[in-house]
Parts: sequence; C-alpha cells; structure tokens
Amino acid sequence: MRTAGRRIADMDRERYRDKVLGCWLGKAAGGTLGAPVEGWRGPHRLEFYDPVPERMLPNDDLDLQVVWACSLAAMPEPAVSCRRLAKAWLDHVGFAMDEYGVGIRNLRNRIEPPFSGSYDNWFTDGMGAAIRSELWACLAPGDPELAAAFAYEDACVDHAGSGLWSEVFLAAAESAAFTEPDIRRVVETGLAAIPADSPLREGIGDVIHWFDEKPEFDFLFGRIMEKYRSDNFTDVKVNLPIITAGLLLGRGEFGASICHAVNFGEDCDCTGASVGAILGILNPAGIGEKWLAPIGRSLVLSREITGIDAPRTLDAFSELICSLQGRVGLERNPARSFEPRPVRALYTLRRSGKPGEASAPVVFGGQLCRWPAPLENEHEQLVLKFEFRVPADGEYIVMFNTRAQVEVEVDDAPAFRREAGGSMAPSFHRAPWNQSVRLELKAGAHELKAVLQRMPGNVAPDWVLGVGDAASSQWIPDAFCG
Repeated sequence: MRTAGRRIADMDRERYRDKVLGCWLGKAAGGTLGAPVEGWRGPHRLEFYDPVPERMLPNDDLDLQVVWACSLAAMPEPAVSCRRLAKAWLDHVGFAMDEYGVGIRNLRNRIEPPFSGSYDNWFTDGMGAAIRSELWACLAPGDPELAAAFAYEDACVDHAGSGLWSEVFLAAAESAAFTEPDIRRVVETGLAAIPADSPLREGIGDVIHWFDEKPEFDFLFGRIMEKYRSDNFTDVKVNLPIITAGLLLGRGEFGASICHAVNFGEDCDCTGASVGAILGILNPAGIGEKWLAPIGRSLVLSREITGIDAPRTLDAFSELICSLQGRVGLERNPARSFEPRPVRALYTLRRSGKPGEASAPVVFGGQLCRWPAPLENEHEQLVLKFEFRVPADGEYIVMFNTRAQVEVEVDDAPAFRREAGGSMAPSFHRAPWNQSVRLELKAGAHELKAVLQRMPGNVAPDWVLGVGDAASSQWIPDAFCG
C-alpha cells in the first residue's frame, strides 16, 4: 500500500495549512456564486453574488469530500480504495441525482467498482466526480501522481470515461498548484495525468489555443459552445474547457476568475467552485474579504449526508485534512467480474397498412437501451412491453426517457406521451417534461408499455427506463430485472 509520505517538501507546514484552507474558502465562494444560475445557458454577466447570500450554500461539491475525509479519519489505518469509498456511499450518502443515483443503485445491486461506475450509466461523463477532486490534492500536495491515483479510485465508483478522467485531471492540477505558481503549468500537469486519447485533452487544448489566438470572453464562449455544448449541462466535455477558460481569463485574480467561469453558464456552481479552489490553493491571500464576508466559515452540509460527525467550520475541516496528510495510503483493489442485469421485454413492429408482427422476446443489457436499427419511416411503430416490480405499496416514479416520439402506459392506463426531439436526462429529479409519471402502485408486478416512432435524424431509438421511490428519488434496485 503506497502512502502519501512526502510531507510538503517545498513549503513549511503553516503555508500548507493556509493553502488547504484557501482551497475550501475559494471553493465555497465560487460554488455559492454559481449556484443561483446552475444549469442556465450563458453567457451571464455576473460580477458578484446575485443574490448576496447570508451564508455558504450547501453543495454536493463539498458534501462528498467531507464524507470521504471523515470516513478516512475513522479508519485505524486510513487508505483510499474504491471499495472503501463505495461503503461510504452506501452508509452516508442519500443523493439521488444523475450518476450518484445510478452508482448507488448499482452498488445496491452488488455491482462493485469500477463496474458500478461504468455499467448502465447514462451519466458517466457528468461532473459529479470532477467536483470532489480537491481532497486528494490536499492529501497529496506537490505529488500529482498520487493525487491522480486517489482520484481514480474515487471516480470509478460512479463514473467512467471522461467523467472519471476529469477528476484525475483536476486532482493532479490542484496538487501541482501547491508548489507551482504558474497557472499554465498547473493545467499542463493535469493534462499529463490523463490518457492521450481522452476527449478532455482535445477540449482543454482547444481552449488554450483559442485563448492564445484571442484572449477575450465572448470569443472563447462562442468557440466552446459551438464545439462542446451538450444536451446535458453537467457534461465534463464542455465544463472542463470552461474551467480552463476561467483560469486563463482571470490571470490569477480570484474574483475575475470565478466570475469568468460562472458566466459561461452550464454547470455554474461546479465550474466556479473548481476555479475558486485552484485560485485558493495558488494564493490564499488573494481571496478578497468581500467574497468571504457574505458566506462565513460555517460548514453547511446537505440533508442527504447522514451518519457522520462533521466539522462545524471550514477551518476545522481544513485541520482535519491536515491531520490526515502523510497518513493516508493508496490501496488498489483488483477488479472483479460482474453479472449484468438483463432487462427482458416483448416487442412488436407495427407498419401502417400492414398487419403487425407477432410479439417476440428481446433482451437488453440493462436499463440503458438502444434498438439495433432505425425504424423504417414515420409510420412504423416499435411497441415494447416490460414487466417491473416494486417491493411495497407506495408512490413511485416511472420513467421512460427518450428522444423518440413515445406514448407510455402503465398497467394499461395512459401515463404520458411526447413528440420526438428534445434532450435526455434520465434522472428522477430532472427527467424532461412528459418522460416520467408519479403513481400509487401495489407491491408486486406491473407492466410498462412504450410505443415509439422514428427518431429525429433517422437514427436507432434509445432510451433509459427506471422506477424510483417518489420520496427519495432513488432507483428501485433490480426493478426491471428478473
């Protein structure tokens, strides 16, 4: 087990403590600035908090890192591994959003990391891992390789692909920021930690090139959005270029940097928080009092975090991390095989003016599904019937998220319908309009029937289906598997 044994070679202990606290103060300020416009398309023109807060806003960006730090502190021999972090997810985290909810569902279905992050997960490229990178940098300051290794173990629990590498990139960059004052070199250190063929390298490299061509916000905004904007505002492939642009445009000034990042739009609280953390590490004294006074120093956690005795202030949280630095090891767990949860259905193809084919069974690899071919024309319909089960009487959310035109019934009763087009966001708390329904259901078996027509662009239809608990928005494990 590798331990973070190098203890701040290029700085004294007091300077290290200042940078750790600066990291969290900067993150809190940037996240609070961006939270009111989270998910809004830019450009924005913010120059300060709007509205001005009375305290720091709770944010999953910080919540999860508090859970990891408290869990490490409770271990006799603290070590980072995907299995240990998976246990902390199940013991202390109630978030149901996007990749968090899918990761928790997979863990409850006994799918271990890294498969819990890669399997049946539409949100593998979400920002949920990137935003929890700072802890690993603070535990491995000036050691980007180790910070990146910590981040990998963390990210693979609920992410894969670009979503995983985004946390590795930021952890390595933030670790370098403890000893490297030049922002470009900090960014280059992060790039060196991710694969050469990662789409993130292209996006971040594009921003550096465009900034050198014309270092202006509106120019960079146009270029980034033209090439990288996504249906999903939390996609790292647009948000990591935004973070890079904020760092470059801000030229080391804290307020300008976080405002530039937030003003691009998209996942504003996360981009502002990441930029704020990096600036806080680079120059803790550069966070002006005007940014700190409105948010205070209290550590405010979301109600979904339970079962931990968290520090009450950012100062105390920073002290906890400083006490762990040098004691935390890296414990790699061998990847085990896993069994997919196949989803079975009956399907019929209906063609206008022709008798429909008889129903036939079909098996999908999970709840994220794609039909093998486009439908022939606008008059052809794909009829799918799925059986699902709920464990008890109660209120549930039944979701069928697709870009295809669809009509959905549950137990032979109309549930919802929508025209083709639009976006996907297969999460119970933010599925697009007319893609889910709340129903009172009895314990036992039920049927979901979906009638799909041709997709825009004549591509094969895809969809995500699921059943969630209405009170918590958490997935019902194995609802469609049987």
